[in-house]
Amino acid sequence: MLSTEETLRLTVAALMQHTGERQADVGQGCGLSQIQVSRRQAAVARWTLDDCDALAAHWGMPVLDLLAGPTHAVTKLPPNRIVAGRRGAQTLIPVSQDQEMPPAGAPARPPRRATPPPAAPPEEESAPPAARRTVVPHRPAPAGPLTDQIHTAVARQIAEHDGDVDAAKAALIKSAVPDVMALFHASRVGGRYEHTDHPPTQDILKKTSQKGADQIWEGRPKWRATELHRAARTGLITLDVTALDINGAYLAALKTWLPIGKLVHSTDGVHDRKRSGVHLVTPPEWTASDLPSPLGARQEPGRLWITEPTLRLLLRCAQQGLCEAPVIHESWTSGASEGLLEKMRRALTEVRQEAIANNDEVTLEYVKSMYSKFVSTIGESAANREIRRPDWMHIIRSQAFANLWMKAEKAHTSGLTVVEMSGTDELHIAGDWQSVFTEGRDLSQVKPKHTYTLGAS
Repeated sequence: MLSTEETLRLTVAALMQHTGERQADVGQGCGLSQIQVSRRQAAVARWTLDDCDALAAHWGMPVLDLLAGPTHAVTKLPPNRIVAGRRGAQTLIPVSQDQEMPPAGAPARPPRRATPPPAAPPEEESAPPAARRTVVPHRPAPAGPLTDQIHTAVARQIAEHDGDVDAAKAALIKSAVPDVMALFHASRVGGRYEHTDHPPTQDILKKTSQKGADQIWEGRPKWRATELHRAARTGLITLDVTALDINGAYLAALKTWLPIGKLVHSTDGVHDRKRSGVHLVTPPEWTASDLPSPLGARQEPGRLWITEPTLRLLLRCAQQGLCEAPVIHESWTSGASEGLLEKMRRALTEVRQEAIANNDEVTLEYVKSMYSKFVSTIGESAANREIRRPDWMHIIRSQAFANLWMKAEKAHTSGLTVVEMSGTDELHIAGDWQSVFTEGRDLSQVKPKHTYTLGAS
């Protein structure tokens, strides 16, 4: 779920769209400079409570309406503040030359022509200066919201197969790779820097054989609370356990810090949070018996190459006193962005939610195939020649495993017993899990798969 800060940034962008204002206009109305507004919208600086009061006054609404989200806030704009053509329009943020990361469903528009008034100065990027580049658009802008691309593909296949939903589903799954790449390219239109599709591949990221693996450890979990199972086998305890399924694990993991350009080698042993990549570390010893190690099922001691999400998770555990900090020996990293896939992720999430609400299994399976095949083919796959980023593939997978670990930690700190954790989306819990997690099918929710009694005959 979005934080209040993230929601406010989306609301500000939506209100600017509907009022036709630029950052300089908002800044003038709130006592800020355009650069200060840009830094707040790029998450380089924070919107303060005083800023919220000023923004609400600027747009003529109570501050609680401003903080209630973009859809609600737009409805509270005075009619005379809405520019022509925006009344009744969908409350989404446009893809523009000077705004990098609006929500995924945003309607795109071509770059402004050089007519007065002049365009506002470019906003600051969350990416490091070394990773910023001027975009020379090489793909046409999408004709409408990204969600329309998904809906149109589904409708076209159903029509082509005369309403045969099974045949349409099979055709959509077959076309999922080129379709999701088209969606990804459309989501990148309007960016102020270009990511690299085919950077040089370091030896550690190359497979040793056609069916072999490279040197990266993703941290896939396969863990059981051995002491609990031993006690259950000897009849000392019985526990009622629920196996929980984590919804859309890989879809949620698309929100992660990804390297933008080619990876650069470093041996300084310092972790830079504005960069992302892979790291050779000596991991710390993990002694907790009631929580799995963030390294997953690895049993071998010594150094290993891990991804950015795994390193960040280990550093977080060190801050919480769960282990020592890992020792970083080498890194291959690039300037990074957490929002590189965000517009695409939002579009897929929105369509997924609609499909669930409408019991639309065709669209639901299509969306699932799109994001899962995106992850599985962006490494070294003959099914996807448009991109070769094995680092992205490993990072996204590791992020899914890290997200699962954090749910296990949340259960543990809430007083539940973590019994088992495996794969990308399975968490076994003993205790009142509904007091900690919300049951449902949204990405922020979980659903029970089955229950069993540990220790029962």
